[in-house]
Amino acid sequence: MDPLLLVAIAAGAIAILLFTVIRLKWPAFVSLLVVAVLTALAGGVAVQDVIPLMIEGMGGTLGSVALLVGLGAMLGGIIERTGGAEVIARAAARALGEKRLEQALLLSSGLVAIPIFFDVAFIILVPIIFAFAKAAGHRGPVAIGMPVAVFMVFIHNTVPPHPGVVGSTTLLGQDLMGLVTLSGIVLAIPMGLLVHLLGRRITSRAFALSTEIEEKYDGAGAASLDDHGAGEGAATGQSDDRPVGRPSAPLVITLILLPILLIAIGTVGSLVVPEGSTAANVVSFLGAPAFALLVATLSAMYLMGLRHGWGREQISEVMDGALGPAAIVILVTGAGGVFAKVLTETGVGDAVSGLLLEAGVPILLLAFLVALAFKVAQGSGTVATLSAAGIVQGTVLGGDYSSMQIVLIILAIGLGSLSLSHINDSGFWIATKFLGLSVADGLRTWTVMTTVLGFSSMVLLSLAWLVV
Repeated sequence: MDPLLLVAIAAGAIAILLFTVIRLKWPAFVSLLVVAVLTALAGGVAVQDVIPLMIEGMGGTLGSVALLVGLGAMLGGIIERTGGAEVIARAAARALGEKRLEQALLLSSGLVAIPIFFDVAFIILVPIIFAFAKAAGHRGPVAIGMPVAVFMVFIHNTVPPHPGVVGSTTLLGQDLMGLVTLSGIVLAIPMGLLVHLLGRRITSRAFALSTEIEEKYDGAGAASLDDHGAGEGAATGQSDDRPVGRPSAPLVITLILLPILLIAIGTVGSLVVPEGSTAANVVSFLGAPAFALLVATLSAMYLMGLRHGWGREQISEVMDGALGPAAIVILVTGAGGVFAKVLTETGVGDAVSGLLLEAGVPILLLAFLVALAFKVAQGSGTVATLSAAGIVQGTVLGGDYSSMQIVLIILAIGLGSLSLSHINDSGFWIATKFLGLSVADGLRTWTVMTTVLGFSSMVLLSLAWLVV
């Protein structure tokens, strides 16, 4: 089929996707499936082959996504319900001292953000943000809370087991999940420092808070660094059905880092042991992200659940409850895989990426810009990530790219789905609503900071690309 016609089909598919999501308010799952059907038919796929193609795309994506997102959600659910987030925050504050509460909360939020979805993770940290802001004598919760929110959503977009980056990795290099995880964490280290410095500058003035948040902040107690000090009850915001005894900070941190350690063993081990040997097979098994998360989840069930007062039925309820929100995300990610499969099979993705590459746009920048365009237009980072991965999939898989170059492309897609976040992004509303900001102040803080982090990270990826 003529490349220009394929590009026109791509433009039409994107327009329909945006129209159904933004204007008609369709669920992203339904919109992606409908657009996939229309794109397949327009791209010349025989009628009898459309549904089998969609099933193939859904199955190929869900294989990894369902395992990682589901296990990650359950691990995060246990950490959330046992008060693990607050335990880590207080431990970091005690380690760094009362004068560095802002840095302590930023560090601890980065750990919490690895296994827990952004929206849940930030909401459970809001009371802790209020208490720490009171203790630190800040002008208000925005100065300490907004850098935390932006850093957490950065990790959500770049570090598995979060759905967008898991989905794009599945499409572009499923065997690279461990390397993507480690690379995303490495990238988060300088970005954590940047968001801290940037946050101090952008939130240097006092912000007018909504009446509701002003009242909540006024009534919040200042955090105490003692395990059972004053202000703790006000800072938890947790329900009374949590375990009687809280887990220790070292235990919570160990359970979060355990899967990362196993993944590192598998990734590094594969480089130092002979390929095909028994040792190579063992480290590959230990370092598989699905196995690593399974070990961490089972460990959390026992060490944070049974050992701290949960009954077996309560643990089951927590795990099942965590899978509810995750199921929606998994289905949307699977639908994104269907759309990506159709784009690849019809040649639409190759036509679009080929046209841009011929225009002189490097593949790394191309991946970033396509994701950015989808993000700005419709708001969902997951949809933006999967759509961009589908467009560049054929080019990446058919190109002579090294494993590390593909990892950088995957991270570039994640950064594109982070940047220029504004009022059509649910993350924007979560951060601004729970910190009491107006839309204008949200644009001055959240939007600016996500954009700076996204573009700054792209500079680092570009420098890494020159090396690898």
